[in-house]
Amino acid sequence: MATAPEQPVRHVPVLLERIVDLLAPVLDHADAVLVDATLGRAGHTRAVLQTCPSVRVIGLDRDPAALLEARTSLGDLATRVTFVHTVYDRMQETLAEHGHPRVDAVLFDLGVSSMQLDEHDRGFSYAHDAPLDMRMDPTVGRTAADVLAEADEHELSRILRQYGEERFARRIAAAVVRTRQTTPLTTSTQLVELIRGAVPAAARRTGGHPAKRTFQALRIEVNDELSALRRALPQAVSAIALGGRLVALSYHSLEDRMVKQELARHTQIEVPAGLPVVPEHLLPELRALTRGAQKADEHEVAANPRARSVRLRAAERIREAA
Repeated sequence: MATAPEQPVRHVPVLLERIVDLLAPVLDHADAVLVDATLGRAGHTRAVLQTCPSVRVIGLDRDPAALLEARTSLGDLATRVTFVHTVYDRMQETLAEHGHPRVDAVLFDLGVSSMQLDEHDRGFSYAHDAPLDMRMDPTVGRTAADVLAEADEHELSRILRQYGEERFARRIAAAVVRTRQTTPLTTSTQLVELIRGAVPAAARRTGGHPAKRTFQALRIEVNDELSALRRALPQAVSAIALGGRLVALSYHSLEDRMVKQELARHTQIEVPAGLPVVPEHLLPELRALTRGAQKADEHEVAANPRARSVRLRAAERIREAA
């Protein structure tokens, strides 16, 4: 008897209610503008558009397929969205081009999108055989296969250690260099099998899939994710108008550390002890809206496993920059 076709996994935006709670107070007014710096499937943007009937959204994404899917899925709501094919480190010039140098809120939902993971032929997932591409924008740049073919052993080890926090980085890098002398590494299955052979058996039994960290590291390298985020965060802070908010969802420690450090630069002050009055130009520009990093609760993680590693940080502008 024929079996029913497998149904696609429904996209569930992470911490959706909390994101709307943080953004709605500053977006529920005429002429409000939100920058969704990582539009993806537009799950967060959809909820904001439904909650705040006057808001307009500038949706950025480097993946043209994501922009097309978002435009289609939003239906009539898409008339209130400006779709921009770009990386978020071009936020400042993008906003200037669209006549919005200051906005009411900026949202980052960092890392690989659910759409990219679900499209098995993109090579982001170690669970499905596909060409090792991993480009978020498949129209430009080198692929993961190019990195594996061109980087020397020292560079490969650095990428895996720095971006994947992979403790067996040297062993995996050496195996890549050894293998590519006779066999090009072009598919995810090839890479997974290589990693299984390079990682000690005892380590393979704990800590999740042995290829997870390597795939993460290659994706970050291919898409220059951390450098782009480092450039984008100060632009986002500068773009927020007085009373506006910045909200960021991170999914691994490297991203979260960068968000934490950027927000700390604007929410904390360093003045001599005992100073009776703090000069106005030394007062913080932002006020933290979360105590540390907020995580998803156990109920959301059970319903949406992709929420397991999320870290949410948010801040509000309380003073203009000096």
